[in-house]
Amino acid sequence: MKKILFRKILNDCLIFFFISLICSSLIVWVFQAVNFLDIMIEDGRDYAIYINYTLLNFPKIISKILPFALFFSFSYVITKYELNNEMIIFWNFGINKVELIVFFIKFSILIMIFQLILTTIIVPNSQNYSRFLIKSSSVDFFESFIKPKKFNDNIRGLTIYAEEKSFDGRLKNIYLKKDNSNSKYQITVAKTGEFKNMNKSKILVLYDGQTINVINNKVTNFNFTKSDFVLSQFDTDVIIQDKIQETSTIAHLYCIEKNYKLKIPFLNQKTKVINPNCTVDNLRNIFQELYKRFIVPIFIPILIIISLLLILNPKEKISYNKNKILIFLFGFLLIIFSESSIKFIDKNIQYNAMVSVLPILIALVLYSLIRIKLRVKT
Repeated sequence: MKKILFRKILNDCLIFFFISLICSSLIVWVFQAVNFLDIMIEDGRDYAIYINYTLLNFPKIISKILPFALFFSFSYVITKYELNNEMIIFWNFGINKVELIVFFIKFSILIMIFQLILTTIIVPNSQNYSRFLIKSSSVDFFESFIKPKKFNDNIRGLTIYAEEKSFDGRLKNIYLKKDNSNSKYQITVAKTGEFKNMNKSKILVLYDGQTINVINNKVTNFNFTKSDFVLSQFDTDVIIQDKIQETSTIAHLYCIEKNYKLKIPFLNQKTKVINPNCTVDNLRNIFQELYKRFIVPIFIPILIIISLLLILNPKEKISYNKNKILIFLFGFLLIIFSESSIKFIDKNIQYNAMVSVLPILIALVLYSLIRIKLRVKT
């Protein structure tokens, strides 16, 4: 009978948890997708890239929403059981409060492992692949963000201007400036131009114009009746170097091992991992990212323990509603603290180790206080 009761309350918690997690994540995802759409259109990307990019951001959203959904769903189900007097059934069948708490803590460890897999493997890889998709894509909708009589410099190394733009994308009185360096640039002007696809690349065909090349203050120029300006050689401002959040966990660990001359047991010393962010200036940011991936998920069992505080005091007590509000407030403040505690992380390994132990200490203290309170009651 005990197993049936444990299974019932766990199923209720899980159903509400998954519903709240998916619904909340979808709402956030839709808002982000709308913002990404504006960026992608301005950036000249294909809609297929936009769809893949937004979908690959879904694991990151889930990892952010999961602690809130978990705490809210478990607190709600436990409160519902208390108000409907269903917890009395547990006590009548010989299940004590410590057994119930231990059962939920064991389950919370499984959720914590799932969150660890998300933050250390799935999210970095999905973020990295989404950037790879953008990097490897051509600017198919280049013409969509060219506005008449406006200089556009969204393309890195290129400024483009057109006095007129027809409905079919034809341009008139075009100005192009290609910057290679401070001492080397190219200016092209043309009377007309049109966009064409050639060998899966987007080109701008210019008619009746002139190209001026400037190299170390030496000027050369030539006139043309037709000239192909290849656009695939350029990239937009959205594409920048890989971010620390998108770099694999293994690459960050190799960086720490290299800079601090450590030997991390499970790392293969023969494997070379390229990490462009592995610089002395970025070490603090890398430590913070590793803290976010490995340590923040440890707060999940603590949130479950906090939600279980609801079963300590029976609902008949006057202070029950007051305690319920305090428990909800405590849980949400802890979620905020788990995210903001990243700011405490520094370059010092010993100091970071002390900060990383903090969630474990909080969990032990809370569990000990619950055991003491239950012992006093008995």
